[in-house]
Amino acid sequence: MAAPEELAPKLATDSGIWVVIAAYNEEKVVGATVKNVKGSYQSVVVVSDGSRDKTAEEAVAAGAAVLRHPINLGQGAALQTGIDYALSRGAEFIVTFDADGQHRVADIGALLSKLKSENADIAFGSRFLGEAVGITPRRRLVLKLGVLFNFIFTGLMMTDAHNGLRAMTADAARKIRIRQNGMAHASEFVEQVARLKLRWIEVPIVVIYTDYSAAKGQRLGNSFNIALDVIGGKVHR
Repeated sequence: MAAPEELAPKLATDSGIWVVIAAYNEEKVVGATVKNVKGSYQSVVVVSDGSRDKTAEEAVAAGAAVLRHPINLGQGAALQTGIDYALSRGAEFIVTFDADGQHRVADIGALLSKLKSENADIAFGSRFLGEAVGITPRRRLVLKLGVLFNFIFTGLMMTDAHNGLRAMTADAARKIRIRQNGMAHASEFVEQVARLKLRWIEVPIVVIYTDYSAAKGQRLGNSFNIALDVIGGKVHR
């Protein structure tokens, strides 16, 4: 893969906390998401993953460092690009955060606080320990099936295996390598945590489903394709 194009200069930071946002055609919401995050955390990198709209421009205008994939590779690839960028800028802690506005910035602090107090490597946000506002029964079913699938293939019994809000130490981020470019990266991420025997915790968070974020979520049929990708990745490792 060619090196992603950087559209904004390195940001000044003294906190060591970087927030990584993968975005694909999110021009309607990414600016507001970045501004909300930057109200508390200055170091934000958005990876525009082959977006055909003004996602990159909106993120730059909101104050994020922006990397741009020339073609759409998938959320997993975009997150890995953002994580690599944050590590190259001296990040001590890295947070992955969805672009579509369904996560609360306040929950980043909860994840980081528990990560430090529990001396963990990774803190996963859990909407089922916290609250899922506006979730549909079908979406709940898909996510619960994902929990079962992850337990079968990773051995980790989590309450919310496909939550995009995570916090990790830089050491953990260096050990994990996302190779599943698409949505199967979430299962791959958990599998690597198990295989590497990293210390993990789950932290209650709130996920807020808007009409916009709900429309972009995974459907049951797509979940079967994700499962096949995960199985294929394990077979060919």
